[in-house]
Amino acid sequence: MSNFPVKPIPRRDFLGTVSKASLGAVLGGMAASQGVQAGSSPAAKKWAPVSARKIRMGIVGHGVCQFGAAFGFQDHPNVEVAAVSDLIRERREGLMRACRCEKSYESLEVLIKDKTIEAVFVATDAPNHARHCIEVLKSGKHVMTAVPAVFGSLEDAEELVETVEKTGLKYQMAETSCFREDCYAMRRVYHAGGFGRIIYSEGEYYHYSPTPIPSYKGWRVGMPPLWYPTHSTAYYIGVTGKRFTSVSCRGFSAGFDAYKPGGNRYDNPFSDEVALFGTSEGGSSRMLMCKGVYGVVIETGRVYGEKGWMEETKYQGTAKELPEITRPALPEGMPAGGHGGSHGPLANEFVTAILEDRMPMVNVYEALAMTVPGIVAHQSALKDGETLKVPQYLRPKA
Repeated sequence: MSNFPVKPIPRRDFLGTVSKASLGAVLGGMAASQGVQAGSSPAAKKWAPVSARKIRMGIVGHGVCQFGAAFGFQDHPNVEVAAVSDLIRERREGLMRACRCEKSYESLEVLIKDKTIEAVFVATDAPNHARHCIEVLKSGKHVMTAVPAVFGSLEDAEELVETVEKTGLKYQMAETSCFREDCYAMRRVYHAGGFGRIIYSEGEYYHYSPTPIPSYKGWRVGMPPLWYPTHSTAYYIGVTGKRFTSVSCRGFSAGFDAYKPGGNRYDNPFSDEVALFGTSEGGSSRMLMCKGVYGVVIETGRVYGEKGWMEETKYQGTAKELPEITRPALPEGMPAGGHGGSHGPLANEFVTAILEDRMPMVNVYEALAMTVPGIVAHQSALKDGETLKVPQYLRPKA
């Protein structure tokens, strides 16, 4: 991690700061105690199983963030962690302990040969996410991956979506903002018509890093900020399901060594990137990833529509009633986890999608719609903000 004390990412306090009069108007008579108070947990509702079947899962990756075990698959009653893997023996053994698993393989390539494994969670280094997911899918297994879906490569994006479509297997990207309390509430309100079309939205991922976070073979050192965009872009794509169509982006260097000439493998001079996207609704969206803003580590966003808006703690608009905004329940004993209590819900969504034989919420089309715009934004920043078109990844019509 950086050598600066990391500021905890705060839990958002929905509707809790709105006055009683305003709250009554927004909720159409719904009492303030009816599940919309601050800090509501995914475990607040009662979880109901959709099947008694257990999915045999493999988990790969137990690096600096130890995400392999952090999403709680080992605590889900519909999952048996059948085997784990990490290239480094000590980490592999740590992942076995964390997942209460007795079997391990020395690599992902060996693990996917195990025909008894039905699905794999890929928590490896970002530059290999696309390649690893493609290998998992081609071996006949469903896959969930840590973010981002692809790392700087439009060619990888094309190959990934083609592989998902060819195999017909489940693919999910574990974008945590999609199950943060605020973003989840925004999505529910949007699809209930509470915002109308989004005129303007913002997504912000600040991660102050004067020195690079440790990473496998140094992949984080000097990486283009918006190659890691999804914590921000989820605050439009993950809310609406619409798309970014064009982008103009500006880059900034905070002067850290990793961004000086010769300081990184990417020839990237920018520690901070701020992008303005055009959207398929005709609106605008400002998305950023900044490592140079002193002392700030936070992921947040806002949406402003023709019928209402929401930012952090409140909704204001024309809606007389709001839908249920509490996140889905989790099985008893399964923790909500980190990134604002989003880890558990993401794991549960992936498991449930397999059991119900449906497409996961953050499927390959949504994953690429959150990831690829950041790649194009970096290209724009290198061209002094030139406006560029964003490739489109749309779910085929039934």
